[in-house]
Amino acid sequence: MSKKRVLITGAAGYISSQLLPIFRDRYELVLLDSQKQGREGVIEDIIEVDLSNPDIESYRHHFQGIDAVVHNARISRPGLKSNAPVQWLDARPPNNVDSYYPERDSLDMAFHVFKLAMEENIGRVVVASSNHATDWYESTIHSGEKRMIGPETYPKSDNFYGWTKAAYEHMGFVFATGRFGKAVENVHIRIGAPRTIDGEKLHSNPTSYRRNLGAYFSPRDMCQLYIKSIETVDIKNSDGIPHQIFYGISDNTRAFWSLDNAREVVGYAPEDDSEQVFADEIEKYLT
Repeated sequence: MSKKRVLITGAAGYISSQLLPIFRDRYELVLLDSQKQGREGVIEDIIEVDLSNPDIESYRHHFQGIDAVVHNARISRPGLKSNAPVQWLDARPPNNVDSYYPERDSLDMAFHVFKLAMEENIGRVVVASSNHATDWYESTIHSGEKRMIGPETYPKSDNFYGWTKAAYEHMGFVFATGRFGKAVENVHIRIGAPRTIDGEKLHSNPTSYRRNLGAYFSPRDMCQLYIKSIETVDIKNSDGIPHQIFYGISDNTRAFWSLDNAREVVGYAPEDDSEQVFADEIEKYLT
């Protein structure tokens, strides 16, 4: 059986770096990014492409013959921080309102990816969304007003980073309906905390520490969820539309985002729990 041809955007980025070791063995890859330089060195097989360029004909050929797209890319601008703030902290500086501009560019790029997927008959698009699509609710979680947030919770964010991720998701739904032609099947993974949870660094703020333990997303669980999002045949939602939003976290004891639909639709079975992975530090700093 031949390997699926999978195109990855943002291939030099952090999320892609956690997927590539497994994906290289499993799929035939086409890697796109605006640069070849990754965190751990140059990635020679990356093709340098600016997917925010409205002239999609200049890079259409990379999308031809592709079975699935993993869209991990986003736009940044030097000197303009557009990452989301920490909603769970009472005191935080206001965001720069001009962070709208790179996020708008990222939204344009997502449109180009969906449009090409539709026109080139690509079977599936899996998008790196973010927990920040619903980050306005975080203060209610950590104050105890809410216990759990699920993909069905109306997305609310007080920053343009989260707003853009929610807009990706709605754009994906529009393309999944087939309103413009072929329905583009797509999955959005609201990524939590895909990194080591450093108790020594975080323990001075217990709320941040507990929050990150709840949000932890291990590399092997990330790979599993992405792979199942690519390969599961039927991803139709309750309306019969091939569109899903999953939270990207491990099976964490302190989780406050629901994995129910990821388990049900694609059979996600996370193997890690931050409570076990970081047990020694938790015992030292939280108990």
